[in-house]
Amino acid sequence: MQQPCAISVQNVHKSYGKTKAVNGLSFSVKHAGCFGLLGPNGAGKTTMMKMVYGKAERDAKPEGVINVLGFDPQHNPLNVRHLLGVVPQDDNLDVGLNVYQNLSLFAKFYGLSGSAAKTAIEHLIEMMELTDKRYSKTRELSGGMKRRLIIARALLNNPKILILDEPTTGLDPQVRHMIWDKLRLMKKDGITMLLTTHYMEEAFQLCDDLIIMHKGEKVIEGQPRELLEQSIEKYVLDIVNKERMDKIKDCLNSPSLRADISRETLHIYSNHIVELNEIASQLEPGDYFLRAANLEDLFIKATGRALDDSG
Repeated sequence: MQQPCAISVQNVHKSYGKTKAVNGLSFSVKHAGCFGLLGPNGAGKTTMMKMVYGKAERDAKPEGVINVLGFDPQHNPLNVRHLLGVVPQDDNLDVGLNVYQNLSLFAKFYGLSGSAAKTAIEHLIEMMELTDKRYSKTRELSGGMKRRLIIARALLNNPKILILDEPTTGLDPQVRHMIWDKLRLMKKDGITMLLTTHYMEEAFQLCDDLIIMHKGEKVIEGQPRELLEQSIEKYVLDIVNKERMDKIKDCLNSPSLRADISRETLHIYSNHIVELNEIASQLEPGDYFLRAANLEDLFIKATGRALDDSG
């Protein structure tokens, strides 16, 4: 018998005055999977996540449904919060406390005390590689250490679902990959994840399924690799020297090519790498890059926007 989804969202709307932040959104999240909400600034991702964990209420009309492990977060917020761990966008740690004290304080909020709290805290400090910093004040930590501490804090209540709102924003690649490894291990342990990110590589690495949103609506949905195969050309020729663009403009009349200009770069998309190589042969080394299409290309095709995303 197939197990029900961990999270089910059906026809959900959310308005702020005349602004429609979420407009008829529907999706479902499988148990022990990672589901991504992607979209440009103002797409409604964070608003949707807040409705999932009970911090925002959906519109009453038209009537939508949110089910989190059998509970409606609008009507049963405490039940839902006991099942969730939330990693917010912002670092909201207590800067006057050290690493251990930050975790100890939140352990009390979850009703953990004594040896149970100590065991949980020690395990999480070790798991997030903060052992040497256990008595360091939060203000002394690097950005990556703070994010790892916030993730550790979100895991204190042994949640069934982890909400991750831009979990690695501003971190260097080494720390980002380290956090990805930790999240993969958590998923193998059965934790379900709902993720927003503006790092397309992060979504590709972590998400089993995702949707790309635009102006509160779903534009495209599916598994990352299948979306790349089905929804965008295989190869991209990026021409970075504007002075060379006129030289190849006659080549763009081919029906098998799709051209898109982004700031100072001309992107030419095709399923035929030979055709792109022929264009590249007319350019100078350093004027272009020939590569495989990625999730960022699909994002731009779906939304028509740049990736400067903050919410």
